[in-house]
Amino acid sequence: MKNTFLLLVLLICLQPAISQDRITGHNFATRSEVIAQNGMAATSHPLATQVALDILKQGGSAVDAAIAANAVLGLMEPTGCGIGGDLFAIIWDSKTQKLHGLNASGRSPKSLTREYFIENGYDLIPQRGALSVSVPGTVDGWFEMHQKFGKVSMDAILQPAIDYARNGFPATELIAYYLQRSAPVLSRYPNFSETYMPNGKMPQKGEIFRNPLLANTYETIARQGRDAFYKGEIARTIERYIKENGGFLSYEDLAAHTGTWVEPVSVNYRGYDVWQLPPNGQGIAGLQMLNILEGYDIASLGLYNPEYVHLFLEAKKLAFEDRAKYYADMDFSPVPVAGLLSKDYAAERRKLINPNRAARRFDAGIPEPQNTIYLTVADKDGNMVSLIQSNYRGMGSGMTPPGLGFVMQNRGESFNLAEGHFNTYEPGKRPFHTIIPGFITKDGKPFMSFGVMGGDMQPQGHVQIVINMIDFGMNLQEAGDAPRIQHVGSSDPTGSRTMTDGGIVNLESGFPYETIRALMEKGHRIQWANGPYGGYQAIMWDEVNKVYYGASESRKDGQAAGY
Repeated sequence: MKNTFLLLVLLICLQPAISQDRITGHNFATRSEVIAQNGMAATSHPLATQVALDILKQGGSAVDAAIAANAVLGLMEPTGCGIGGDLFAIIWDSKTQKLHGLNASGRSPKSLTREYFIENGYDLIPQRGALSVSVPGTVDGWFEMHQKFGKVSMDAILQPAIDYARNGFPATELIAYYLQRSAPVLSRYPNFSETYMPNGKMPQKGEIFRNPLLANTYETIARQGRDAFYKGEIARTIERYIKENGGFLSYEDLAAHTGTWVEPVSVNYRGYDVWQLPPNGQGIAGLQMLNILEGYDIASLGLYNPEYVHLFLEAKKLAFEDRAKYYADMDFSPVPVAGLLSKDYAAERRKLINPNRAARRFDAGIPEPQNTIYLTVADKDGNMVSLIQSNYRGMGSGMTPPGLGFVMQNRGESFNLAEGHFNTYEPGKRPFHTIIPGFITKDGKPFMSFGVMGGDMQPQGHVQIVINMIDFGMNLQEAGDAPRIQHVGSSDPTGSRTMTDGGIVNLESGFPYETIRALMEKGHRIQWANGPYGGYQAIMWDEVNKVYYGASESRKDGQAAGY
């Protein structure tokens, strides 16, 4: 009996290392990719995906469908996004055969100064409440994209979200879970409960939820356009509410807002050009990691090899120290993007990696002075959209203006209050941002639109998707389903954290015990974590067969579908 018990314990401990015989040959659960000719949508909610397909079938462009899906997600997944937040997008335009980047993030209140925080005893900007609120850029982002690439009216685009908001929709298991977690924290803020807890509680799985206030707001935007949000009564309501609750965001801040079209930046990784947007986002951290890792024969190591995991973790630490020092609003700080992304700089940083030992800390480098929802949609004309949009910390600041049906983001929390830092708080400045859309081209043609949600996990997730496909030969769905690595504890642009102890490594279930033990022997601190590994969506274009491949996130409610 004793021997049988010991054998059972051994089998349980070794289970992640035991190969599971599947058609794909991988020892993790996966499913087939979706393949279609005319269009594809991949979002974090099945109903949003269906709305995107409906817009495509009505003759809408990929951008039209992406906006429609984003509006639906702002209703159905308020734990991750909404029109109180910001937006970034990378768009492939088939007519010009060119990538376009949109930074639709908002700026800090012009009447709020760093001195206010210092004089009132703040070391960090509060996580929630009125002081964490910056201008929400999403609605402006919708209209910027629509003006440039739209084909159907905003009335038609927003109507599905309006109908769902007024008639109701069933709460999914995952979103209901996150709503329950938000209630105790955010229900103390005025109007939050009236908007999201009309019966005194958040909806449970399967319960029908309605948001008629948001339906009215969407209708106003659809009828009156962008300025209804930034220069109309909606803006007046936001100003009154924020100032009544101790904040500074004003009508003038909203009226002055503009999104910015920017040039995406890239590095070449083994023949593939991987694209991100330049700061104030953190996308180039993933590019820095890829540059460092390109110097190793990753393909020969394999996903579960502790040497690969070690190199990945050390590359992440190096890139994130640069992130903490340099990434900020480029209108205020001379971020050395080209220097950070140079191959020579990567080679110098690579030399700091000890193949046998985990670093307790790294310093930021000195480059040469040179210049969470995620969704993706592709249409029948070859246009592709990579779009990410967020309230930041869950449901954001908790600030819920009366009668509007949405919560304001708390992205202002991401500023640093240290004097002289690139990301130091200044009036009218964009804060450091975590949300990043990704795109890959091959020989100047679109290859893949993709993203991974989840704060600091995002650049790490992007790199793992790229490596899983290019180095390990996985398909689009397998690349997202494979177990993930997350390192936490690097220095942070907000100034709230400095890495001095090597940080913590989280490994998703699937990594074998032998890998974990080898990493611990190198000095990595391994800690179990349940679920902080992001959420993935992707679309890939097959130039030979002229079809789209779609993949979605098995860890969330997502769906990829085409026609």
